[in-house]
This record gives sequence, structure tokens and C-alpha cells, in this order.
Amino acid sequence: MSVIEEKINNLAKSKFRSSFHLRKYMKDYINKKGLNKIESDAYDFIRNRISDTSKFIDGKQTPMKGHPVFIAEHATATCCRGCLNKWYHIPKDRKLTDHEIDFCVALIMAWIRKELR
Repeated sequence: MSVIEEKINNLAKSKFRSSFHLRKYMKDYINKKGLNKIESDAYDFIRNRISDTSKFIDGKQTPMKGHPVFIAEHATATCCRGCLNKWYHIPKDRKLTDHEIDFCVALIMAWIRKELR
């Protein structure tokens, strides 16, 4: 089992994290735009909303509805620096590294793929 699969399985044990699911209109949006576009959006959202802690009030930067990536961020605990710290022990007081950004996007995309099955 890969690290990503292990993390997805652990998240599924959380009552809160497992309560998130893609709605039909989100699945339709993903199917229309394609997974490459969704992955590109995930990179943009993580870089612009999560990576640099000086730009926002933590815990308020990821909406609870709208784009499928937002739902995936909440489901995978990649929605804010507090969740990243709690679930993955990524420090809150610095910018994310490229490796950490890749990790977040990999989690998001794995969760989305699982939801599309």
C-alpha cells in the first residue's frame, strides 16, 4: 500500500473527513474539464491559498462548497495549515515545500479518483 493510499484509508476512519463526497454536478464538472484541469486547479489552490501562511487567516481560506477540489481539500485535511499540521505534521509557520505541495495534490487527486469510481 502506498503512503497516499494509507493516508486516504486513515482519513476514511474520521467521521468528519468521511462525510465529504462529490455531488453529481461536481462529478459532471470533472468529467467535462478532465482530471488534468482539476489537478492544475488543485496546484493553484494549494499554492495560492494554503502554501504561504502570511496571506490569510488560517481555517478560512477553503470554501466548503463550489469547486470539487475544495471538497477534496476538506476530505483530505489539506484545507488549511492547522489540518496539515494535525494530520501530517507539516509545520504551520513556513511556506510549503514543493514536495509538500505535490503531496497535498496527490492526496486530493487520489480522493477525487476514488469518489469517481
